[in-house]
Amino acid sequence: MSSEQLAPQNSASPAGSRSPSPTSGHDVLTLRALVNTKEAGVIIGKGGKNVADLREQTGVRAGVSKVIPGVHERVLTVGGSVDAVAKAYNLIIAQLVSSSPSPVSLSSSTPHTSIRLLISHNLMGTIIGRNGLKIKAIQDISGARMVASKEMLPQSTERIVEVQGSPDAIGHAIEEIGKCLLEDWERGAGTVPFHPGVGDERVGSRRSANGYSGGLSTRKSAADVVRRGSSPPSPHSPSTTQPQANLRTQNISIPSDMVGCIIGRNGSKITEIRRLSGSKISIAKAPHDETGERMFTIIGTPEANEKALFLLYNQLESEKERRVGREQQQQESQE
Repeated sequence: MSSEQLAPQNSASPAGSRSPSPTSGHDVLTLRALVNTKEAGVIIGKGGKNVADLREQTGVRAGVSKVIPGVHERVLTVGGSVDAVAKAYNLIIAQLVSSSPSPVSLSSSTPHTSIRLLISHNLMGTIIGRNGLKIKAIQDISGARMVASKEMLPQSTERIVEVQGSPDAIGHAIEEIGKCLLEDWERGAGTVPFHPGVGDERVGSRRSANGYSGGLSTRKSAADVVRRGSSPPSPHSPSTTQPQANLRTQNISIPSDMVGCIIGRNGSKITEIRRLSGSKISIAKAPHDETGERMFTIIGTPEANEKALFLLYNQLESEKERRVGREQQQQESQE
């Protein structure tokens, strides 16, 4: 089976669910989805014909990640305007339904199938909305059903949003999701994309997040051309970074009230994260702007930084889960 990949200019975006960069305009959406190997074959088509036709019909950039031996999932990436991306997914899903001898039938009579979108954890709040109002509105408008996973995927900061329904309903939902993602694209900066087959053996150690809790935002890495004015520069240390050109700097902002759970008693947690990841992690002593958030600067190889981010996010999710549980206990005791 042949493998199709995106044009090189699209690979610069670390976040699969946001605009690749502010310089390319805020109307460019890159949306990834998880497909199985059989679906990938249908999407690509014999000799790449189907994916070539898709590009021609919609004007999107589209491709499927390479086959990894022993891994039965691949990543579909579609990039372009919101309308074009929604149309492309509509066509892809219709193609998958027609190629299946027995399409999956859900509880309702109208849904035919589903697609698993990969969405940055930081952008889930944008899609879900306060008290779930946004996700409900998208479902009402499109007629599709959306199920957001509570866990981040292994060694990444992406989560799955499964969109279920007819091809037209799913396409409409994707259009609404795309609008949400572009409106708040900056929150997706620094996303660690999911790669099928990476870190699967550690899936059992992941903690479940008890729903979405906002407040965590990320900054663009120092390697990016545009930086937000409120982010202080974090230059590399000449003594450590000059010999290794592949070292990267990643800045993330974390609410002040969550910093303590990451540092741990006598610094035990942050020391463990540094040791396990191999990255250097420094923490600003004071909030960097009016939001009250503290800046964490992570310096290491791309692989080390991915692991550091994964561990930091897991620690945050664990703390959020603990706090939700504590609040529930307090409410029960008051009742």
